[in-house]
Amino acid sequence: MERVRVDAHQHFWNMEKLSYPWLIPAYGPIFRTFEAPELEPQLRSAGMDKTVIVQAANAFEDTDYMLETAEAYDWVGGVVGWVPLDRPDEVSRKLEAYAKNPYLKGVRHLIHEEPDPDWVIRPEVIEGLKVLAQFNMSFDVVAVFPNHLKHIPTLAEKVPNLRMVIDHLAKPPIKDRGWEPWAGQLAAAAASPNVYAKISGLNTAASEKWSAAELQRYTDYAIEVFGASRLMFGSDWPVAILNGDYASVWRETNALLEGRTREEIDAILGGTAVEFYRL
Repeated sequence: MERVRVDAHQHFWNMEKLSYPWLIPAYGPIFRTFEAPELEPQLRSAGMDKTVIVQAANAFEDTDYMLETAEAYDWVGGVVGWVPLDRPDEVSRKLEAYAKNPYLKGVRHLIHEEPDPDWVIRPEVIEGLKVLAQFNMSFDVVAVFPNHLKHIPTLAEKVPNLRMVIDHLAKPPIKDRGWEPWAGQLAAAAASPNVYAKISGLNTAASEKWSAAELQRYTDYAIEVFGASRLMFGSDWPVAILNGDYASVWRETNALLEGRTREEIDAILGGTAVEFYRL
């Protein structure tokens, strides 16, 4: 298989066009508009072939905006959009239309913004996820530890044909050098073959002077429990600039994989994303 490099997790937002309730001035450097022309040169210097744009708002307008961007830039391979998973009938109607767009590959919801930590296992959400699976759409799980990662085995059991990917390894407690119960919960999630994970967003869970060394234990463990064929790289740009930049995330991710086989490296840096998102 030819070597392909995919950034399986990046965002765009336009604050003039859309409202992002979570994006407040306290976020400092990311409290502004970020669009494709700003990312493009950074992708080029990293040697990236394709990206997957991931939703930044629980809104159809955000999905439409991402799909328009995908049309306009040939390096966008896919979009992870949004539908109201707690309204299964509406999910069905919207996906009828959205499924016609070849760029829409999956769906995500900002679970961690929901006041209820058990939102994702509500009966109506499970029904919405079943509809998602019927349309062969994947589900990006914002399983921010410690509230949501533990629910993934339940989802895998209740919706066995749903392909899921855990964003950012569920944000392990890297800065505090924490381990359990994160590690046990990740292994329990990985026990389901339909569950994948992203080596992404780890720099913003690390200390200010982070490097590959600080992340190594967590990524090695992820490779141990998932295998490279169920792991994929994502930059989490522009959120990444809260504690680094595109280049440092790419450089240190490559450093994390030093000593791995060529097959493992190629899977994590592109092959898995191509397969999972049907790029």
